[in-house]
Amino acid sequence: MSPRAGLTTERVVRAAAELADEIGFDKLTLSAVARHFGVKDPSLYAHVRNLHDLRVRVALLASAELNDRIGTAVAGRSGKDALVAFAGAYRAYVLEHPQRYAATQIRIDPAEVADEPALLRSIELTMSMLRGYGLGEQETLDAARLLRSTFHGFATLEAAGGFAHAQSTDDSWPRILDALHYTLSNWPTYPKEDIAR
Repeated sequence: MSPRAGLTTERVVRAAAELADEIGFDKLTLSAVARHFGVKDPSLYAHVRNLHDLRVRVALLASAELNDRIGTAVAGRSGKDALVAFAGAYRAYVLEHPQRYAATQIRIDPAEVADEPALLRSIELTMSMLRGYGLGEQETLDAARLLRSTFHGFATLEAAGGFAHAQSTDDSWPRILDALHYTLSNWPTYPKEDIAR
């Protein structure tokens, strides 16, 4: 298949994301994607610069998909309802696409993706959801880091079968969200000089 026959950057990146789901993101290579299309590796260079570029593009695709799920889930909700919807959409995406989600965790040069809509929307969705808790600027940043750590940690451990206990993770999840809601509703405040240290 030649570029003129329909090979585009979007098709290459989507195929790479699907391939990551099948074989694992860490095993994703340009050669594997080329084989998927029945072409030689050099045919891909008209659409992606190298393996790093491909992986960054898969990360941005996965981020956009995750944001779409979260955005749909939280629409019209606020407070605890928004928190539960946000968390549920996040967890469901990781469980459905653990390897594609893994792409979102790679280290990317901020200058490379500074204006990427997917990353900007991720921040916007998180800040919007937290706005209902009335936190200050520093507290909102701290809370966003707490939520990301919790959602990421729980969902990736769950997807990898890391919770080897008789009690279902579905039993723990709502209790964790109750605890997060309580924490966000009773967030401690600190004098500005303490935060600066």
